[in-house]
Amino acid sequence: MSTPSSGQDLPVRRIDRILAFMSLGLLVLSIAAFLAIMIGSSSGADMKSGAWPTVGVVVYFAPLLAFALLLTVLIMTFIRKARAGRGR
Repeated sequence: MSTPSSGQDLPVRRIDRILAFMSLGLLVLSIAAFLAIMIGSSSGADMKSGAWPTVGVVVYFAPLLAFALLLTVLIMTFIRKARAGRGR
């Protein structure tokens, strides 16, 4: 079968854009939290009190959630393209 030309591409939906940017934002937040922990540790901050435990949790769970959001976007795109291909 022939592949569709670039003029026949499906438009990007709003939910796809939102999920992709949320994934990117979570990755940036995770990197910033990791750098904050590194700087805080080197400056001798008490990592067991204040906001540091929350920052530590962000470092652990934000990349996993970002990966899940990215997989969701990918699966939704594959499903949408498969449905559009069957409809032709």
